[in-house]
Amino acid sequence: MCRWGPLSELFGRVLVLQLVNLLYLFFNLGCGLARTKEQLIAFRFLAGLGGSAPLAIGGGVLSDLFTAENRGKALSIYSLAPLLGPAIGPIAGAFIAQNTTWRWAFYSTTIADAVIQGAGVFFLKETYAPLLLVRKKRRLVKETGNIGLHTPYDNPNRTVAKTLRIALERPFRMITTQIIVQVLAVYMLYIYGLIYIVLTSFPTLWSSPKPDGYGEPLGIGGLNYISLGLGFFVGAQVAAPLQDRIYVSLKKHYGGAGRPEYRVPLMIPGAVLMPIGLIVYGWTAEFKTHWIFPNIGAFLFSTATIMSFQCLQTYLVDTYTRYAASAVSAGTVFRSLAGFGFPLFAPSLYAALGDGWGNTLLALLGVVLGWPAPFLLWKYGERLRMRSPFAAGDR
Repeated sequence: MCRWGPLSELFGRVLVLQLVNLLYLFFNLGCGLARTKEQLIAFRFLAGLGGSAPLAIGGGVLSDLFTAENRGKALSIYSLAPLLGPAIGPIAGAFIAQNTTWRWAFYSTTIADAVIQGAGVFFLKETYAPLLLVRKKRRLVKETGNIGLHTPYDNPNRTVAKTLRIALERPFRMITTQIIVQVLAVYMLYIYGLIYIVLTSFPTLWSSPKPDGYGEPLGIGGLNYISLGLGFFVGAQVAAPLQDRIYVSLKKHYGGAGRPEYRVPLMIPGAVLMPIGLIVYGWTAEFKTHWIFPNIGAFLFSTATIMSFQCLQTYLVDTYTRYAASAVSAGTVFRSLAGFGFPLFAPSLYAALGDGWGNTLLALLGVVLGWPAPFLLWKYGERLRMRSPFAAGDR
């Protein structure tokens, strides 16, 4: 995953996206055709490797296309998909598994991806400015014969091998040496981990027989994911216009150039609302109240998480404009580890503490980590950014 972002900064966004998406298409189809558990695990791993490219490169593409004053809205819409997918996917998956076989969960997504792959051939255009300038230079050199033409990104002292090595090392250097990337990545890990813990608790809560759960059929139980999806959608629609309005307003108020810290204020309502949603969800689920009340808690929680998540992602892209894809790749590693690791201990957490106290513990964690984070980022964010040569665009 860490490789796709820097590779797109060498060979262009389109080439990497199209080739890696093709990797996902073939191996996702392989999952549906798998005959053994070992084949399924191997194909799922390789499909995930291919499917990670849009997550790693998307932030860089939007950084190429939009100025800081308009970037928040674009990133809000873009980052909605990775969070909306885990909420909507189980609804479709439950009905597919109930009415056909699990293999059609892979066949249907492969068909959808093939349509997207085909559309990309015609509509996906290159956006990375350094590569576009190199192409323009080569065309002009060919037309005019003037070999003295150059771009601002040319470096005659770098060989292809050295350039490739530096690009591939960049995300790892960012995550291991850049304190601002580490801070944002850890906070993304925390938010993403909470999302997946709640997602993990849903099947048990809705489909387990009474009194342990609500005893709903598999397909009907999957409909409860609508509350999470609706929360992600509403949160994105709130964050999309407000991010840019707040950014422009603060830029006028303080004068001068815009700063990534102007994305921070919208994190505050998200940080406050997140533990409230967890407590409502947890205790209404604990006492098995009417099904609408746990869904209200899940709605509040998902609304809050996407607001915070989108602000963090936009902050990261604003900080590393030229190397946004590498920065997002570095942050995505932690986020993906949370999506993998947190669900492993979620069943033990709820088995030991129940829905009420289990979610209360997560809410307290949200207060301890989530509430100070926006204020600390506002106060110390610029100081941390200035310690990064990548943020300054020197490499």
